[in-house]
Amino acid sequence: MSAILAIAGSAILGERGKGIMSKAMSQVVRKDTTPSEGASQPLSNSSGAQFSVPPTSIHTVEADGVRVFYRVAGDPSAPVVLLLHGFPASSFMFRELIPRLADQYRVIAPDLPGFGFTEVPAERKYAYSFHGLAATIEAFTQALKIDRFALYVFDYGAPTGFRLAMAHPDRVTAIVSQNGNAYKEGLGDAWGPIRQYWAAPTAENREVIRKNILTLEVTRWQYTYGVASPESVPPESYTLDAALLERPGNKEIQLDLFLDYASNVKLYPKFQEYFRKSKPPLLAIWGKNDPFFIPAGAEAFRKDLPDAKVQFLDTGHFAIETHVVEIAVAMKDFLAANGIQRRSTEGVISR
Repeated sequence: MSAILAIAGSAILGERGKGIMSKAMSQVVRKDTTPSEGASQPLSNSSGAQFSVPPTSIHTVEADGVRVFYRVAGDPSAPVVLLLHGFPASSFMFRELIPRLADQYRVIAPDLPGFGFTEVPAERKYAYSFHGLAATIEAFTQALKIDRFALYVFDYGAPTGFRLAMAHPDRVTAIVSQNGNAYKEGLGDAWGPIRQYWAAPTAENREVIRKNILTLEVTRWQYTYGVASPESVPPESYTLDAALLERPGNKEIQLDLFLDYASNVKLYPKFQEYFRKSKPPLLAIWGKNDPFFIPAGAEAFRKDLPDAKVQFLDTGHFAIETHVVEIAVAMKDFLAANGIQRRSTEGVISR
């Protein structure tokens, strides 16, 4: 079987973290005030020179019957960049990227239902599918009155964001895909156990996935595989993800989404048709050592978008953990080259 199962073994998260995470959630979702919206906070470096860092604030908003948790930074009048995370992460993965973009953009990063600190009431009877995730994010953009935005999509964020783009192509100004796949040739061997689950969605195969993928060890492996210096990956990233996976009922949600990922593969031709018809500017910036979404998936965008920019980084799946500076620079250059930027003296330019 694939490398995932070989790595996973019988590792189980020792600290379930249920009580700690419940307390943390009860505190964090109520925090809805930070320094003035869009105002940069002056800091000083060792030489005494001052520089500005736009503050990131956290909020919740009701959308689609869900209390969506999100992070936001930047001038409300600037062009919007919507960041969509993947499995098993949350908007926390963008903690270093947001301030690097927020001097020029309004940067918004929600937690998808089933992830992070977004809350889904039991009475909502939410159906955890990629269609459902996209519907909630569409409602989220409506609740925030976001009419146009550039998309950053990673992992699960890709099929979620591409569904949104297909439904509203006029609202998407550009797409940045960081290991966000839309082509069969981009699926690596690490999908082996999940493909087997798609082919035979039995209770036995579901249990194999539960015991061998939804663990701290495999979560850590997703972050560190293909990274030149695995110890450089901040441990709070995969530790937070693993703790949130241990919440009551969350593994069932993840197993449902693993099964439903097959619906994304069936939609790949529709995603590709959207690319050809709408021709969104696209940057594929890719951790080339990703075992899940391999480099062929990045190159494949050029079949439907010949002008797509493709850039590879010598890292793994969670490229943002090791190459956030390179990603931020590439994004700013790409967006500016496509007329999506903020001009402090001349107002805002947006496609």
